[in-house]
Amino acid sequence: MALDAFALVLAMLVLGYLFQRLRVLPENAAQTLNLVVLYVCLPAAVLRYAPRLQLEPALLGVAAVPWLLLVATVPLVGLVGRLITLRRDEHAVLLLTVALGNTSFLGYPLTRALIGEHALPYAVVYDQFGAFLILSTFGLWVLARYGGDVVPGPRTMLRRVLGFPPLWALALGFTVMPNEPPSWIAGGLQRLSDALLPLAMLTIGLSVRLTLPREELGPLAAGLALKLLVLPALAWAMLPALGLHGEAARTAVLESAMPSMVTAGALAIAHNLAPRLAAAMVGYGLLLSLGTLPLWAWLVQG
Repeated sequence: MALDAFALVLAMLVLGYLFQRLRVLPENAAQTLNLVVLYVCLPAAVLRYAPRLQLEPALLGVAAVPWLLLVATVPLVGLVGRLITLRRDEHAVLLLTVALGNTSFLGYPLTRALIGEHALPYAVVYDQFGAFLILSTFGLWVLARYGGDVVPGPRTMLRRVLGFPPLWALALGFTVMPNEPPSWIAGGLQRLSDALLPLAMLTIGLSVRLTLPREELGPLAAGLALKLLVLPALAWAMLPALGLHGEAARTAVLESAMPSMVTAGALAIAHNLAPRLAAAMVGYGLLLSLGTLPLWAWLVQG
């Protein structure tokens, strides 16, 4: 299953990148596909797996991991800034792209592939109560603080959080969605959620930029090391203190090892915050993670 998933990941990434270079699809194709994934495939995946969640202390531990890693990210990026003298916009990009991982588009299908289908509900908790809420709060603050916008107030943040479709799907999954829905509903959700991996990877392939900015090689190397190596190592070290074991523990580490969130990079670019560095963090992080993610999955399995 993992080999098949990675083959599909690589194939769709390459196809998307070729489409981008050859300009086969319209310029807004990535944005359109992103909306399909956001409004259709992700909610379907959440509705499919959220009802299987058992209310247990492990859920709180899984949800706590990304927030604890955020607390560690801020001083770590600050230390990098002192060691290699980051510009202000580079500092902002590393805050965003190190703290925020691709825990949904890439995290859901690869958690299922590398750990197993029963681990996917833990990935949903990590993503929805961790990465998404961090993007909607800390992420907005970083963009406003370093991008020159007005700092968003609590009402703006709450409105953005409540407007996120997978969050509504999670609420429905916890309340009215049965564990074993009728076959016509279950079959429809399965088909829509199965489209998540190919569409998400095609979208990423259409979006990534692999141009390496030579003057930003230091920040890029430091950011990739933090995102792909240091943070998952910290997550692994947290497991005993949080009482996590089994699939919950493996999922928390694997999700923490996901490469930078595409949305975080896109938002940094949109705010003109070191756009080449942001694109490189997403693009090269994704490529390198195809090697580091199986390694982390093997380590935590052992």
